Amino acid sequence: MIRIALLSGLGHTIVVVLGLLIYVLATRINHQRRHPSAALGWVLGMVMLPYVTLPLFLLFGVRKFARPGRRHHWQEAPPVGEGPPWAAQLLAGMEVPPAVRNTHIVLHRDGADALDGLLATIASARQQLDVSTYVFAHDEIGRQVSRALLSAVHRGVAVRLLVDAVGSLQTPPGLLRALARQGVQVRRFMPLLHNPLQGRTNLRNHRKLVVADGRRLWSGGRNLACEYFLDRPGRPAWVDLSFEVHGPVAGHAHIQFGTDWRIAQGRMLRRMRRAPHMPLLPAPEHGALAQWIASGPDHADDTVHALLMAGAFHARQRIVAVTPYFVPDDGLLDAWCLACRRGVQVSLLVPARSNHRLADIARERALRQLAAAGARVWLSPAMLHAKAVLIDDDLALAGSLNLDARSLFLNYEAMTAFYGQDELRWLSGWCERLIAQARPYQAHAPSLPRDLLEGVVRALGFQL
Repeated sequence: MIRIALLSGLGHTIVVVLGLLIYVLATRINHQRRHPSAALGWVLGMVMLPYVTLPLFLLFGVRKFARPGRRHHWQEAPPVGEGPPWAAQLLAGMEVPPAVRNTHIVLHRDGADALDGLLATIASARQQLDVSTYVFAHDEIGRQVSRALLSAVHRGVAVRLLVDAVGSLQTPPGLLRALARQGVQVRRFMPLLHNPLQGRTNLRNHRKLVVADGRRLWSGGRNLACEYFLDRPGRPAWVDLSFEVHGPVAGHAHIQFGTDWRIAQGRMLRRMRRAPHMPLLPAPEHGALAQWIASGPDHADDTVHALLMAGAFHARQRIVAVTPYFVPDDGLLDAWCLACRRGVQVSLLVPARSNHRLADIARERALRQLAAAGARVWLSPAMLHAKAVLIDDDLALAGSLNLDARSLFLNYEAMTAFYGQDELRWLSGWCERLIAQARPYQAHAPSLPRDLLEGVVRALGFQL
């Protein structure tokens, strides 16, 4: 019996050591920088529950597939004198396609404008139409978009629809199969049951984009569901932000979609390729300056997080942020607090109550810390799903990325940077109108049980 117990203990120790070794090697070799709470959670799990934690790590643990040191075909010197030099140099160093001038940019005032722009973008396609969404709902919006996609197929357009498998769990499979039968190419991004060597179920594609012929882009924070566009009885549409870009930025989004499409097929690409049949548009001499900035496991750097960190230290007058969920990592939170203390006016707008209760609990520590540093925190009475950040009068970001650890470090996300004065004024006025309707946040010291609850939810939130 003693010998059996010793052998059993030795076997358990070997499994623990093996689990820790796999964790260390996977983390170091693949440059998997982690949030401290996530790293601590994995290590403790390997020690205490190795038989459960090791399979979970193999399924969910890797968050980066691309490695540093690559050179993309678009690596060029940043444009001189256009946009803030610190941002151009930083993004060029992370191999982000450079800012380009575009023929036309439209920012949508509300859901009705956004829907008109979406349907017009689909209707404008003549050769290729790419659609990527996190949620594709079986409701009025889903049906309108489905009809528009089928109309594009009937006029000879090659239509590709990419939906996230988890985000669209409630989408009836029959809806996607019906589209596929009628000519729409459909792929689901990382289904729950798939080969783990072809991707991690925990890494979701949260990008929202529609690209027509590589020339016209519709993007932002809106999913393809009613709540993002239309008022319904007793359920007003969520406040959200989307836009259209006519010009070379649409070509960059088209390239990004091509990479996502191949990843959904199970091919872990190391570089983004330009489709041979869809050349990038030449940039006009005069036009609105914008830049496509993607972030996620297919990029070696956490590009948007790095840009926000750099912006916190380069800002001189203001940082304005709008987000539905505010659970940043400690580095970004500290950077914004330091910006407050050196005289930068930091303003944050979040919904008074979002559609995710756990996110509301997890954000409280960060809100209290930011308010204590001198930031102005505002609570919107409506459900706010928009994502935007303004830094001084030089740069504005809008797109799919929430200011939480999942969006910053795990999800496939996409933001567009706007540098033109017209777009900056529009977004600044839009933020001011939303803040005028909000109430100021009042920080209160939590009770001990509440403080413990916030800590637990915040620690788990990075992996959920």
